[in-house]
Amino acid sequence: MDAEGRRLARARDQALSGVESRRVRAAVRASWDRARSNGVHPDRHLPPVPLAEDDVREVRRDHPLARVWPLVEKTMQPVLSEPGRILFLSDAAGHLLWTSGERPTLREAERVHLVPGARWSEDTAGTSGVGTTLVLGHAFQVRGAEHYLSAATEYTCSAAPIHDPVTGAALGALNLTTGSLGGADRLALSLVMSTARLAEAQLRDLAHRQHAELQGRYVRRLASRVGSHSAVVAPDGRVVHADPAGWLPERWFLPLCEGPAVLPDGRSVVIERLTVNGPFFVMAQEVEVDGAVVFGGLGLDRGWLRVDGVAHELTMRHSEFLAVLCAWPGGLTAEGVAREVYGASGKTVTVRAEMTRLRRVLGYRLASEPYRLVGPVRADFLDLEQDLSSGSLGGLLDRYRGPLLPRSSAPGVVELRARLHERLRGRVMAEGDTDAVIRWLAAPHGRSDRTTP
Repeated sequence: MDAEGRRLARARDQALSGVESRRVRAAVRASWDRARSNGVHPDRHLPPVPLAEDDVREVRRDHPLARVWPLVEKTMQPVLSEPGRILFLSDAAGHLLWTSGERPTLREAERVHLVPGARWSEDTAGTSGVGTTLVLGHAFQVRGAEHYLSAATEYTCSAAPIHDPVTGAALGALNLTTGSLGGADRLALSLVMSTARLAEAQLRDLAHRQHAELQGRYVRRLASRVGSHSAVVAPDGRVVHADPAGWLPERWFLPLCEGPAVLPDGRSVVIERLTVNGPFFVMAQEVEVDGAVVFGGLGLDRGWLRVDGVAHELTMRHSEFLAVLCAWPGGLTAEGVAREVYGASGKTVTVRAEMTRLRRVLGYRLASEPYRLVGPVRADFLDLEQDLSSGSLGGLLDRYRGPLLPRSSAPGVVELRARLHERLRGRVMAEGDTDAVIRWLAAPHGRSDRTTP
């Protein structure tokens, strides 16, 4: 240990025994005070490791910093080739997610819980590169004995936060840990800071690319679908596109939750999720609609759907999906939908892909886990079946344009079609109306016109 290290060690001993030392940096003294108030003991404490190996993999997969870790590791590789150096990248809560360094050095660091999954936030580990940097919000170096935990005083940690270039929020901290026996590495902090800025630049570039991709992928389709007062909002709250321009602010500050919402100025909107992880579609409710999802499939090879007053012609496969969902108001699992539409050989992965496509039309009205239609739902075949016992026979026959999706072989549709057809046939025969019987027998029950309402 050099002279600087010995001086810090003496100052630390004095401070931890209750004697205030002016030889300790103010930021370090303040951090020690926070650690003490959080109940962290310098000699009987190690950071917790709350994330198991599988948890770490899952957090990594969904974390924004996963996109910049390869660049960070490559940039720092020349430094990591020297013994005794380890690179860490944490999340905003201080969990170490990625590590890089020579194997012997990594194994040695395990004894003080410098491992993936460990939480080195200040409230759990006291003064450290990762934890104190996240508290301060700027780059910081913790030299040897400046660490609050005695087990960590052999290291010098140089860390810098990495911020989301759009929101400014801290995504995590980049930390280079070195052995402190040779003194603080004065170049380490500058290197870590420049690498963190490089990571932020890459995140900014990725955000711009995503912005352009969202515009290209969704804006034209949504504009044609709605026509006015609609917007695409990125998961981070950026309003990617608004039509007309300016009807929403540049950033969305309300929770991005599917369904109806009210803006601060009192305007009503509906929010729909376009993909599993966003973006979101926001539509102003400028006219009153009943909010019902209306499906028609009697006598048609390809059914129709009306949502918010807008009619959509469906593919035959999507017609089968909608007919089944209308008939199961409580919803079906992916396995149940596969069975009803594809039969015993149906695969859930195919169902999920088709549901994703249907969401482009239905938006938040198509819920999952289980798959179901949200809100009022009407279907011509269900309405007719409900009225069989009380409606006039002539009126029922007028409404029965033909069997439900007559060319469909989906098991669930076949069952629904047969049930309605036989019940209506039974009503005709039981009533004994000669004109009705003749009309029933003469009707082209296999018609397949594609007229939408």
